Amino acid sequence: MSWDCGLRYMFSVSPALQQGSMCILHDKEDLSRLEMVQRLAKDGCRFLQNQNKGLERTSEPQSDEAVRVYVRERGHDVLVLQRVSSQQPAPSATSRGGGKEEARNGRYVVVSGTPEKILEHLLNDLTLDEEQGTTQSKESDTLLDDFLLTYPVFMSTSDLCQALLGHYCSKRYKGKEDKKEALERKRKVLHLVSQWVSLCSDFLREDEHVKLFMKSLCRYVLDDLYEHPALEKDVRELQQLYMLQRFRHTADEYSPQRKSKVLFHQLSLRENGLQPRGTQRESKEVLCHVYITMDSYLSMKAQAGVEAKELLQVVADRMEVPQGELVLVAVTYTGGRLLLQPHDRVFPDSSRPVGRLHVCRKDLGEVLNPFTDNSELQQRTARLLSLNTWDVAVALTNFDWIFFDSVHEQELVYFTFNRHGSSRHTVALELLLQRCDEVQLWVMTEVLLCPQLCKRVQLIKKFIKIAAHCKAQRNINCFFAIIMGLNAAAVSRLSQTWEKIPGKFKKLFSELETMTDPSLNHKAYRDSFKKMKAPKIPFIPLLLKDITFIHEGNKTFHDNLVNFGKLHMIADTVRLIRQCQRDHMGNGIMQKSSLDVRAYIDYLHIIDNQQTLFELSQRLEPRA
Repeated sequence: MSWDCGLRYMFSVSPALQQGSMCILHDKEDLSRLEMVQRLAKDGCRFLQNQNKGLERTSEPQSDEAVRVYVRERGHDVLVLQRVSSQQPAPSATSRGGGKEEARNGRYVVVSGTPEKILEHLLNDLTLDEEQGTTQSKESDTLLDDFLLTYPVFMSTSDLCQALLGHYCSKRYKGKEDKKEALERKRKVLHLVSQWVSLCSDFLREDEHVKLFMKSLCRYVLDDLYEHPALEKDVRELQQLYMLQRFRHTADEYSPQRKSKVLFHQLSLRENGLQPRGTQRESKEVLCHVYITMDSYLSMKAQAGVEAKELLQVVADRMEVPQGELVLVAVTYTGGRLLLQPHDRVFPDSSRPVGRLHVCRKDLGEVLNPFTDNSELQQRTARLLSLNTWDVAVALTNFDWIFFDSVHEQELVYFTFNRHGSSRHTVALELLLQRCDEVQLWVMTEVLLCPQLCKRVQLIKKFIKIAAHCKAQRNINCFFAIIMGLNAAAVSRLSQTWEKIPGKFKKLFSELETMTDPSLNHKAYRDSFKKMKAPKIPFIPLLLKDITFIHEGNKTFHDNLVNFGKLHMIADTVRLIRQCQRDHMGNGIMQKSSLDVRAYIDYLHIIDNQQTLFELSQRLEPRA
């Protein structure tokens, strides 16, 4: 394809260019595009015509979606761009040269490309402070957000660090880059790094590649301050975002003697009034399962550094057994038994226990047989019946929100693309999924361990009201779990119990079930959830299903190029997490809860064996 046609595709100039005709450039953006064309020409690149479109324009205007630019290097496509129209309305006046003013609002987004070229395009397309707030700026920020959320799919963190250092230090146009252009390039790299660190700080904090990268980048920026004083603001922002107090030696180690040490002291990596956050390793909370029989456990929230004696104390209080009679045993994954001493840490690596935890009597017998000791089971169930349903829903929502508010959008990307090796990056997400399963099993356990028909009816009425309250409190994840627990086969088959449920509760339950209807791709849930104000907790399994559908229905690579269109769809989906976590209007989701209710909800007794649950159901209402 000739260069005049390449320019025509680049600027959407109409009518078609002829030899000797003039291309009208409307603004600085068009000049930058022309410079890009010239640079690509020097690098031996050329434009290719879209195979589905003819070379000449027809009398009808060509749609933006049809205009694609293919960039080749050494005979291979390295970047595919597609022209889109800005959402900003075009001015009505036309230019003197006859070109349509709407061309000014055209811009190019990435369809596919190599990781390096995608990053280069995003840096070129990036807008700085003076351009923030414009429509193009918002669109550019969205594409940058797409890249930062999904880059682990096609690029390691180490490779990204090296590429960013290369862009910051590169000398473009063979030394002909002027000072203003160099400053803009460096500021764009620093802006991208700031966005990256701000967005993914929890994942990057312990990454050795990122630590080395930040040291090197700070050294380069400090060295550039003499030539580019405007970088002072950017380096301060970097220091604050990444809490670079740990690199305080950088300024003194690399500061040249040409400047006063006062400046470097001011720019040194000082506290700036920020207290360093504790590492995730020390402050992280986990869900701990302590089995009291072979098929039932107590679920409890604990710090990652919890010791064996603390768990024993909780179990002893919950089961009303003297702590001195109990020991904690870890059944390892190889089948061995490890007796934990009182001060032994249960989570040595802060994410996984040493094994499946069992509390036994000192004679290694079970603490409780939940299927024969009916007097105790009746007392335990009666405790739930005495609790206020709104307070129970508040405690459940507060519990879920602590985990949901810790979920990062990127966790869903890691979970979808790297299910077998992503546990280090998906801790909060897995805890929330685990909690959803636990609440469903808890509902089944409570109903099926209630031997008296009248109390079982009261219990189901309680759960229907709790589900309604969870929906009102915008905790849809827990709402779904309760409804699914009541609809489980072992519970729904209890016909004698359901016949005793009053009509108004059956009607309420039917209305609540409507929201869980999976027909039309869960349309009822999606419509209802969209109307809810933030903050709110979505149904996480369905969100993961949506992402998996996008992942499995679209190739990640096309002809060795990253399918950025697919990654944009995934990023757009995972951004729902961010939207649900934000509280712009002060509509806080957490409320003050009763201490008694919290003590009950924080330590749920759960049977996790489906066969055991169904046997309990058969015992309550045998088949005719």
